[in-house]
Amino acid sequence: MAMRKRNSRRQTPDGSDRPEIDWPAVLARHDRWLRTVIRARLGEPQAVDEGMQEVSLAAVRQNSPLSDPEKVAPWLYRLAVTQVLLYRRKMGRQRNLIDRYAERTRPTEENNREPDPLTWLLAQERREQVRAAMARLPRRDAEMLLLKYTESWSYRDIAKHVGISESAVEARLHRARGRLRSELSAMEVVEANQ
Repeated sequence: MAMRKRNSRRQTPDGSDRPEIDWPAVLARHDRWLRTVIRARLGEPQAVDEGMQEVSLAAVRQNSPLSDPEKVAPWLYRLAVTQVLLYRRKMGRQRNLIDRYAERTRPTEENNREPDPLTWLLAQERREQVRAAMARLPRRDAEMLLLKYTESWSYRDIAKHVGISESAVEARLHRARGRLRSELSAMEVVEANQ
């Protein structure tokens, strides 16, 4: 007995026929770069999974289907940025609640433990300094640098996924590199090859 193939088109309320998007496949294909965007905007690696889960849920339960499957990447980018903003708002509320609670119930003992300086290696220290410099950058700059250098994307790839022109990507990356160099020199981080 032959199995019936699932209809891959869906009729919208206005009567037009639009292709149905296979969200699990689309999200799996865009997972890595979306995680990079979320990590760059949140600055908290432990929150990336939660942010990605929110993006996935929002994509699947969308109210208006996308009419052009080619625009999925820019749409997912905007969705990720929106979900990051909502996550940061939620975490800010939680921090405020914890701060208010901490002020009402002050601890009786102080924790004076200091990290042992022998446990830190120079490479780890340098990574921390670069992370600190990246954290000082505007979120858009950090995002561009991470997409370029952790994902090894070309200007064309970034432009296609973020939904801006290649020249805009080039300009943003140029500014982001300059700002990162300024932050590193302000922190007096010396290059390893000198």
